[in-house]
Amino acid sequence: MSIFSRRLIHLAELTLADAREANLKIVTAESCTGGLVAGLLTEIAGSSDIVERGFVVYSNEAKRDMLDVPGDLIADFGAVSEPVARAMAEGALKHSRGHISVSVTGIAGPGGGTPMKPVGLVHFGAARQGRSIIHEMQLFGDIGREEVRMKAIETALNLVRRMI
Repeated sequence: MSIFSRRLIHLAELTLADAREANLKIVTAESCTGGLVAGLLTEIAGSSDIVERGFVVYSNEAKRDMLDVPGDLIADFGAVSEPVARAMAEGALKHSRGHISVSVTGIAGPGGGTPMKPVGLVHFGAARQGRSIIHEMQLFGDIGREEVRMKAIETALNLVRRMI
C-alpha cells in the first residue's frame, strides 16, 4: 500500500511516461515536501531511467550548499519566495544530469506562517535546459500539513509536465 493517493500515483505515471517519451530526466529540489515529489515518482516501477536525483534542502544552509542559492537572496526575500524557488530549480539542474527540474519551498504548517507568508503558501520553480525558468505560487490555506504537502506534490508534477 502506498502513502500516496491513486490520483497522485496516476499523475506520476503520466509524468514519467511523458518524460520517457521526450527522453528527459527529472531532478527535484524540495524543501517543505521533504523529498515526497521524488518519493512519489520513485513509487513507480521503472522510474530509475527518468528520475535522475532529488535534493532535500530543508534548511537555508542546504539550499546554499547543495544548490548554490545565494545567501543574500534568502536574506532579502526569505526562503519561501519566488526568487528562491527559481534559484533552487536552476541549482538543481546545475548540480545534476537532469534535463528538467522542479523546486518546492513553502510553509506547510501548522505553525511558521506570518500575515505576509501564511501557512499554505508554496512557491514552485521549474527549469529545463535551454528554456526560461517558470514560477508558480499557490495559497493552499491552512488545510493541514499533510494536505498542503500533497497539493504541493500535485502542483510540482503538473509543472514538470508543462516543461516537457
